[in-house]
Amino acid sequence: MMTSTRKAILTIDGQEPIELPILEPVHGHDCIDIRALAGKTGLFTYDSGFVSTASCSSKITYIDGERGELLYRGYPIEQLAAKCEFLDVAYLLKHGELPDAGQKKTFVDIIKTHTMLHEQIVRLYQGFRRDSHPMAVMVGMVGALSAFYHEAWDFSDETHRNISFNRIVAKLPTIVAMAYKYSIGEPFMYPRNDLSYAANFMHMMFGTPCERYEPNPVLVHALDTIFTLHADHEQNASTSTVRLAGSSRANPYACISAGIGCLWGPAHGGANEACLKMLEEIGDVSRVPEYIRRAKDKNDPFRLMGFGHRVYKNFDPRARLMQKICADVLRELELEDDPLFKLALELERIALEDDYFVKRKLYPNVDYYSGIVQKAMGIPTSMFTCIFALARTVGWMAQWEEMILDSEHKIGRPRQLYIGVPRRDVPPS
Repeated sequence: MMTSTRKAILTIDGQEPIELPILEPVHGHDCIDIRALAGKTGLFTYDSGFVSTASCSSKITYIDGERGELLYRGYPIEQLAAKCEFLDVAYLLKHGELPDAGQKKTFVDIIKTHTMLHEQIVRLYQGFRRDSHPMAVMVGMVGALSAFYHEAWDFSDETHRNISFNRIVAKLPTIVAMAYKYSIGEPFMYPRNDLSYAANFMHMMFGTPCERYEPNPVLVHALDTIFTLHADHEQNASTSTVRLAGSSRANPYACISAGIGCLWGPAHGGANEACLKMLEEIGDVSRVPEYIRRAKDKNDPFRLMGFGHRVYKNFDPRARLMQKICADVLRELELEDDPLFKLALELERIALEDDYFVKRKLYPNVDYYSGIVQKAMGIPTSMFTCIFALARTVGWMAQWEEMILDSEHKIGRPRQLYIGVPRRDVPPS
């Protein structure tokens, strides 16, 4: 970040004009530095949802929505998904560089030694109703980690921060898989250190004590790619939640639990679950034209879920990757003729050819394809957001640590535009 030679001149009626510095990023929009605004003018800015406000400086992730570009530490997501495994990406987000062979082996070995849960944590599952939403279970289980691992309280120590990062990245697959097993009444499956990160998760999700489970390599690759594509996404709602919680110096497990709670919202992490529900509502390929017409009708509340993106004004780069993964998985599982998946592909085809959607750049996004892939793999829709949270945890932890080490970081304290009742006195009794 550099201070530009340009200045923003703000003119306010009845006051002298003031100069505000302009900050230049490596990529993206220049930013007017308004930190001195209130002191100089007595005024605040109003920006509902912070959509035009940079809340922090960061070196981790960059999105160019106009060009359809997503970079992790400068690397395009397409290259990372093609050439790296998820744990390479986790290391990259944490340390700033991709690991060499020795660093990767050490990192993978450390993650594998932390995959098991303390048995007292395992017993906490019994306190939840069987029909609890798995995201509710995740919020509680991740928050409970701070009661067991006290080094998280001393995050001024780099070693302790590293332990917390490794521990939570390692344990999230176990926590998510156990939430699923608990909901369906099957016994928990403990981790297998001979398997990769994604393969081990599939073993814990789908294996039983009755026979040895061997994950399908095509499905393992698909799941690993889903993890990579969801690992981080700049200052979205859940990442901002993690940073805001962390700004109070809360321990990292509490911060991640807060992020999981935010991600649960259907406008954020629940989008791929909403896509599958929409497909089930449409029900049959023959009804696609009817629902396309409804989607174009401004007076109809129906909306095509999984099309368009708030940030990307071009094709979501993650969607291009998931489109191919989706085709590979359906072919591997011989599901090309499954009615639900034929419906999804037909809806995609029409939306990509219809001028209404093309002109508005309402392309299928990553949630559309990832939901189809997970459904094909046998993952229930209630687990989709849990898997999203599992992947996003590496980004949240990297963002949390960056904030902790930022010398300019302050406790979050957004201002408000109060529009309530003016000051008044309580009437006499």
